[in-house]
Amino acid sequence: MELRSGFPLFLQQFKSLLKKNLLLSWRNKRATLLQILSPLFFIFLIFAIDRAIRANNLASSIYKSVKDPPAIPISAITPCEEKFFIKRPCYDFVWSGDDNPKFHTIVKSFKDKFEVDTWLLSNPLRCPGAIHFRERSDTVISYGLQTNSTSVQKRGHYEDSTNKFQLPLQLAAEREIARYLIGDSNLSWNVFLKEFAHPAKPPPFSSVGLIGPSFFLAIAMFNFVLQMSSLVTEKELKLRQAMSMMGLYDSAYWLSWLTWETVITLISSLLIVLFGMMFQFPFFLKNSFGILFFVFFLFELSMIVVGAGIPYIFGFSTTFRVIWSFFPPNTFAQALQVLSSAVQTPEDHGLRWSDRGKCGPYEFCYLTINDIYKWLLGTFFLWFVLAIYFDNIIPNASGVRKSIFYFLHPSYWVGKGGQKVKEGGVCSCLISAPHEEHSLPDDEDVRQEENIVKHQQAEGVVDANVAVQIYGLSKTYPGTMNIGCCCKCKRTPPYSALKGLWVNFAKDQLFCLLGPNGAGKTTAISCLTGITPVTNGDALIYGHSIRSPSGMSNIRKLIGFDILWDALSGEEHLQLFATIKGLSPNSIKSVTETSLGEVRLTEASKVRAGSYSGGMKRRLSVAIALIGDPKLVILDEPTTGMDPITRRHVWDIIENAKKGRAIILTTHSMEEADILSDRIGIMAKGRLRCIGTSIRLKSRFGSGFIANISFYGNNVDHSPADEYAVSTTHREAVKQFFKNRLNVKPKEESNKFLTFVIPHDREELLMNFFAELQYREVEFGISDIQLGLTTLEEVFLNIAKQAELESAEAEGSLVTLSLTSGEAVEVPKGARFVGIPGTQSAESPTGYMVEVYWDQDDTGALCISGHSQKVPIPSGIELPSSPATRNHRRLGQLVHGVVIDPSLMLAT
Repeated sequence: MELRSGFPLFLQQFKSLLKKNLLLSWRNKRATLLQILSPLFFIFLIFAIDRAIRANNLASSIYKSVKDPPAIPISAITPCEEKFFIKRPCYDFVWSGDDNPKFHTIVKSFKDKFEVDTWLLSNPLRCPGAIHFRERSDTVISYGLQTNSTSVQKRGHYEDSTNKFQLPLQLAAEREIARYLIGDSNLSWNVFLKEFAHPAKPPPFSSVGLIGPSFFLAIAMFNFVLQMSSLVTEKELKLRQAMSMMGLYDSAYWLSWLTWETVITLISSLLIVLFGMMFQFPFFLKNSFGILFFVFFLFELSMIVVGAGIPYIFGFSTTFRVIWSFFPPNTFAQALQVLSSAVQTPEDHGLRWSDRGKCGPYEFCYLTINDIYKWLLGTFFLWFVLAIYFDNIIPNASGVRKSIFYFLHPSYWVGKGGQKVKEGGVCSCLISAPHEEHSLPDDEDVRQEENIVKHQQAEGVVDANVAVQIYGLSKTYPGTMNIGCCCKCKRTPPYSALKGLWVNFAKDQLFCLLGPNGAGKTTAISCLTGITPVTNGDALIYGHSIRSPSGMSNIRKLIGFDILWDALSGEEHLQLFATIKGLSPNSIKSVTETSLGEVRLTEASKVRAGSYSGGMKRRLSVAIALIGDPKLVILDEPTTGMDPITRRHVWDIIENAKKGRAIILTTHSMEEADILSDRIGIMAKGRLRCIGTSIRLKSRFGSGFIANISFYGNNVDHSPADEYAVSTTHREAVKQFFKNRLNVKPKEESNKFLTFVIPHDREELLMNFFAELQYREVEFGISDIQLGLTTLEEVFLNIAKQAELESAEAEGSLVTLSLTSGEAVEVPKGARFVGIPGTQSAESPTGYMVEVYWDQDDTGALCISGHSQKVPIPSGIELPSSPATRNHRRLGQLVHGVVIDPSLMLAT
């Protein structure tokens, strides 16, 4: 199948991604509608606030013409509970007066003003103020007022402490002092307040200039959040990374994203101006439509690329002002100030398009509209370049990044030379060189495979029947020192995830890669697809090296990968990836229909993938992986979540897809690996532990043979009790037969069948044994005899356990074994026979030992499942007995067990 390349492919990908963005926005109608109509909502808020401010202003006498103001009597002291800011319980006021008995006839008091201050400080917001008395003479009493002038707003109003507290308190104090001095407690003391006559003050012409900037910024930020979410989601979910593996050009991705966001921004900016004019704001009616539109458009456009750039850079002292000016909201605020100043009064005509290069007559004019346009355009291009730069140097979802000077390397521009990438954060520094581990494999088949590949590499031979040749592929994550906050350093040791993989993947075959978690499967596949850079070694995929950018550009056209968007249908997924792979537009529709039919999704082709079941999603992923006729297909658990019927159908699809390509399969289903694979490789601890066909692995690493014996039942001539007795007799006879001839016991049993595991060392006895068993079928009541190898699952568990044992031995880790006698012994992890030092006695001169039984937990780690009773160590095997051991026992410390070689035990 011929695929497009170069500019035609770029243009095809650009159109397809643009269509994808349109579909995602259309499917997410609520968010898109909110994004488009957000200007209407925020401008309506501005309109409502503007009308509320106008109504409030008209109720004030400041905005009325007052020729003969009325005299307003000063009210009594307002109860403290009516104050805006006073806490309860409260006091109307407090006072001081030098403990003069005269003042006690007026009010209750503190001793002096210092006591008042102390009380006010310890009881904040409990009292609106205080009054301080001082006697000058027998006929003169002076006083001073201390007012709490805390400015608190309530429902758009500020409390006037002068009129509401100070004047009533002053009036009350003067009245009571006068009454005391003249001795008339009924003295009338009325005081009125009258404001000056004044003309009406014109209300503010428009509130847009005052409150508009905050709401206009909210409009831009509302769109900004929605626009950024799609970009971040695709990166976090590795959707973009997977598209790149399918051959997507970064330039097509960025240009399609920018084009779509520009369209959304254009619509949003246009609606802001139109809605502003609809609500009859002078700010929008009097200023030029073109000036307003470009101010909003360029600002929102700049905000988009600021978000894509991620980091916000701040300088210090002298450079702070310059760097801060590159933040778009600051330039936008300056533009709003210029436009608001042009419509401050009804007489102002606003800013015309021809005036955009002029500085208005208002104060503090530093920038013209043209200057602001230049700044916004400049910040747009600056942040867009930074967005692409940071996208390359900030670690991706796999922790991989390019060098901070990647753009200086010719390979970045011309696609030649090595692929220079790094792991870790930008502020990470290497503290230890990667330590490469290499040792000859223990398994003969793995060693033979390695020798074949090494010979091909030395001879420069590319086998025509081999799709992938892996040459000593290694991946070591180096030790790093990350500098965090407070100058703290966090060190991590080197970790080898892949340790010298040598293997060939043949054409027209499916290679199944198995292994427990952390075995290195995902790392190997990530290296093959270019997601993770290799530390050492190389791999040729159809002759293209994975260490060359130009080679990877060809490899990415060969690999099948699966990713899904919930909002796109199955048909749209296939059309998108067919376009990315470079299929001819004329063939995309027919290829899509064929692919959907093969995975039985024709009826659900128009349904969104988010509504698919788990099995349907996996089928769609298989179709995506096979689209475009890739020569190498990587399938990661393709049948997870499928029902048995659908699983069998997908297996048929995968089986038929082998012709003309190589398939790498990872799965946790041993049945799936057994049925589909032509060869199987099992990895553990970063190494390939075994390789071969399913039968080869079972015969070499399985426990032996599985014999299933079925018995007759439901005999109408016997009662249920007699039937049970006969069945029991037959089963016991067969069990005794297996015990006498092969020395094995049943692994599983029921009334109708027995299952035996026969070790490999009994293989020579099997022919005569089963011939005799078959001859005595009637005697034993046997209805069926089945003989087969042990399961692939058992092989997998044995390999994983052996790898854990080797790792534990290399690490020398110890675990505590609690004996039934109450003693605790530290034993090396994985040790089978362990001698207990210091247990020599007359009955057992060599001491005692136990056999430790090991199992694996859910994570695959070794753990003790039990142990045997203590038994004497066979003669000829001696344990060390030193003063240190005896001292440990006296001090109650743990005793270190001694590992006994299993071969010595077998020999004795």
